[in-house]
Amino acid sequence: MSDPTTVVLVGVHGHGRWHLRNVERMPDVRLVGICDPRPPEVDPGVPVEPDLAVLLEKTRPDVTIVCTPIHTHSELALLAARAGSHVLLEKPPTPTLAEFDELAASLASTGRACQIGFQSLGSHALRHARALLERGAIGELRGIGAAGAWRRGADYYARARWAGRRSLDGVPVVDGALTNPFAHAIANALALEGVSDDEELRELSVELYRANPIEADDTSCLRLVTARGVPIVVAVTLCADREVDPYVVLRGSRGRIVVDYRSDRVRLETPERVETTEHGATDLLENLIAHTRSGVPLLVPPATTRPFMRVLEAVRLAPDPVEIPSERDGDRHVVPGVSEDVVRAADSMQLLSEMDVPWLK
Repeated sequence: MSDPTTVVLVGVHGHGRWHLRNVERMPDVRLVGICDPRPPEVDPGVPVEPDLAVLLEKTRPDVTIVCTPIHTHSELALLAARAGSHVLLEKPPTPTLAEFDELAASLASTGRACQIGFQSLGSHALRHARALLERGAIGELRGIGAAGAWRRGADYYARARWAGRRSLDGVPVVDGALTNPFAHAIANALALEGVSDDEELRELSVELYRANPIEADDTSCLRLVTARGVPIVVAVTLCADREVDPYVVLRGSRGRIVVDYRSDRVRLETPERVETTEHGATDLLENLIAHTRSGVPLLVPPATTRPFMRVLEAVRLAPDPVEIPSERDGDRHVVPGVSEDVVRAADSMQLLSEMDVPWLK
């Protein structure tokens, strides 16, 4: 039997708790340290250090999971890789495209593997949807839409200094609805269309709005057109009047495929039949370990996420979000009708500004 894979977790609060539970459920993985300026509430039974360099020297982990504020990703990932550790880096990998390209090149020079934490790209539902598309189940692909509507209150934006910010202390952060909570919708749409890391896009338009008193967008949409002429529209909100779990829909000349990537379900809708299938998913940490031990291909190496980073860059360079009217529901800003509006945008392949949207008048 091989020795367990040793892991250090950088950032134990927030989404870091999910990573902690994920590591604990794996019998062949052993947590050997936590790096966080704020120690966990419960003694984890492993060294806890605020300084990653010190912890890496103490523990020499096989894998380092970086789950920290977006603008700290690059420095911490490189520190771990240069210390000899493979890296699982949470999404988005960096707040700018230039920094991403620098990070990817620097990581490659270390010889250490890096997996980017777009966990939904490990869903077998995406693979099934691609197979349906490739065998012509819905005819010619005419477009891809994605939508999602969640409710987030004041506590969501108060959870950290960088939350809801476009920049912090002069450093880009780009923590908006499109680039963080709904980043998977964009990444999945790009993956389903097969957009490559160096593909020239025909169009990339972004519209940013906000109802909350924040810098970044809480309601937004984008449209891009791939080199093959396939339009992709993503419309999302954190000010939902009705929650809509995010999904991606592939529209063809003979039907459509709906991918519910959070539940790993695929629904095929054609004139002949409607069929729903359920699928599993490959955990990205398990895949990273399998890659380092036996050469299994990485599911989400940095190059795979460059198309998403081009979208993030467009969001970063876009004008500041336009303020939109809302109603208060406790500590939440709610935009009446917005949930239906983002669904309509994804269905019609239109930007929100191109539709009859009352809150934009």
